[in-house]
Amino acid sequence: MTIAYELYGSLYLNLTNDCSCDCTFCERNNSEGMNPGESLWLDHEPSYEEIVAAFKPLDFNKYKEVVFCGYGEPTCRFDMLLEVARFLKSHQDRPIRLNTNGLGDLVYGERIAPLMDGLIDSISISLNSPDAESYKALCQPKYEEAYEALLKFAKDCKKYIPNVTLSVVASALDDEAIEKCRKISDSMDIPLRLR
Repeated sequence: MTIAYELYGSLYLNLTNDCSCDCTFCERNNSEGMNPGESLWLDHEPSYEEIVAAFKPLDFNKYKEVVFCGYGEPTCRFDMLLEVARFLKSHQDRPIRLNTNGLGDLVYGERIAPLMDGLIDSISISLNSPDAESYKALCQPKYEEAYEALLKFAKDCKKYIPNVTLSVVASALDDEAIEKCRKISDSMDIPLRLR
């Protein structure tokens, strides 16, 4: 069971298999993991003790950042995410990033951005579509109001998290849709990253 894994010079943390979307382009539909011979499918949701134990052999100084991102949506275990982020802030000095689909408010049942203040240094929110209809088709969220909630969450994050980015999977969109996403991100004064 892989809890912590290295990718792109960063340490990634895998907290859950659960997700509030079923994106048509999701990597987990095509492979077991991001690195050869490594499965990111968890046989159970790791406990706090198991997550901290996964850190013991690691030298955090070799990573540029620590990233909450696995085969599930990290905010589906938001309480655990906060607990682990507090541990990381007190035991190492690498910046902490959250990669998310932006639906944490719906999952958790309240605004989560204020709870990340001082714990999460940067956040990448998957915009992935220029409107609610195409978002539903592409990302297949569990919530009817997902797209509007995502945009509201992104604006909220700007108040509490130093670095906020919106992202789109470039291979899943045509040029016109990407340009529309760029206009949305520009209107929110949030950078857009193509991935």
